[in-house]
Amino acid sequence: MRALLWLLAVFAAAAGLALFGRLDQGYVQFAHGHWRVEMSVLLFGVLAALGFAGLYLALRMLHHASSLPAYVGAWRARRRREQAYAALAEGLQDWLEGRYARAEKKAARAHGEGVAAGVAAIIAARSAHELGAPERRAQWLERAESAGARTAGLLSQAVMALSERDYAGAGDALRSLQGSGARHIAATRLMLRAARGMRDWEEVLRITALLAKRHALSPNLVEEYRVQAHVEVLAQAAKDRGRFEERWRRIPSHERTSARIAAAASRHARTLGLAALSREALEKALAIEWDAALAALYGELPSMEQAARIEEARLRIERAERWLLDQPGDAQLLAALGRLCVQAELWGKAQSYLEASLSFAETRATQLELARLLDRLGRGAEAQPHYRRAAELP
Repeated sequence: MRALLWLLAVFAAAAGLALFGRLDQGYVQFAHGHWRVEMSVLLFGVLAALGFAGLYLALRMLHHASSLPAYVGAWRARRRREQAYAALAEGLQDWLEGRYARAEKKAARAHGEGVAAGVAAIIAARSAHELGAPERRAQWLERAESAGARTAGLLSQAVMALSERDYAGAGDALRSLQGSGARHIAATRLMLRAARGMRDWEEVLRITALLAKRHALSPNLVEEYRVQAHVEVLAQAAKDRGRFEERWRRIPSHERTSARIAAAASRHARTLGLAALSREALEKALAIEWDAALAALYGELPSMEQAARIEEARLRIERAERWLLDQPGDAQLLAALGRLCVQAELWGKAQSYLEASLSFAETRATQLELARLLDRLGRGAEAQPHYRRAAELP
């Protein structure tokens, strides 16, 4: 449409110019000394227009010629930046593909051109880390911070420290990041890894609760980390009875019923002579979900005076026999009842429970328990086959 309008305008101008030439009778005269030049007004107008156009074109060409060096310089700079961006993209791809030497080289080129200098320095630092060059890695991290990529640099530093099992170094980097006011999920997850590596289980519990609140960990991982942390915390507190009891009470009641936590608590409590705590931990866990391994632990008593041991054994026998109504074929529960009856000096019941356990599942421990019981009762001949069978079992 615009071309058509321009064409119409040219035709109209040509028609107007022709009409003007036919009607115009004037002329233009130039005089210089004895020289005279005359021409029509129309010719003068055409020549003037052509002269103006020629002068304009000459001036434009002169301007372009004078600005050509600057234009070429700008083009070269733009070309270098484009190549630097391409090198950065290729360097990132090389790093993802594990070509770390090429990645560092291309990232260095991009950094030298000032293209995304912070990102380029981070890629180079991560590549140098993978190449086992800690000095170059440190230099690149410094350049990243200078380029304004401090957060990315600290996160990368933490990741690289964790890969080297330098949990303290990772923790220092992450604390520096948090001290600057940065708060995000990635840093918190890394802090969780560092805390687990340093075996700071109280911190593991705190960070796990924070990530669970933000839905930043899967429920399975939250459960696994919590259980592991509670088990380890109980192990650390097991050197002192008072500290152990206090730490056990601090575990939320719904988490104490975990089979692993209950088993750990029971073992440590038995070692510390806390029979009631050991029994309570197992009973509450088994009330939520039956676990044969916990039932087996229920038959183990701490070292105590004979009267107290018999009383504790009878309390457990009463509870275990109620469980037996629901779990009549559980070999480990039957074996636990047999051991408890031995502790309570109920010899006949002990033999019956141990033999019943062997009828469902034959184990070396149960064979030995029955053999020792028969020896104690003065029935050595009957005990010998059980000793031999126990020696044959793994």
